[in-house]
Amino acid sequence: MKRKFAEALRTFKKEVYKVEHDHAELENLTKEALDFTEEALDNAYHYHFHKLPDASRAEIINMINNYVVEALLPPVVEKISRRQLLLERKLELLVQLLEEALDRIGDDDR
Repeated sequence: MKRKFAEALRTFKKEVYKVEHDHAELENLTKEALDFTEEALDNAYHYHFHKLPDASRAEIINMINNYVVEALLPPVVEKISRRQLLLERKLELLVQLLEEALDRIGDDDR
């Protein structure tokens, strides 16, 4: 039984390595992360003034807002999305490992 668990763990580690380093997997992960990034940035909120400021101040605030949404936010959101997707894939593999381990325990009890 110990050998079976070691084999299942080895398979899990191999699959995690594939998810992290395989070129096709990384391309899929990047594409999915970019889709999530685009969707998140499309939902960017706009600042509404409670009191009407003078025109120059409003223009400066709008310029800062546009710069943040168009230049600073996309790479940050993309990295967060990519890490989240990678963790989700690893979690799926871990669940498969746990299910396989429980199946093997159940087979040995019989």
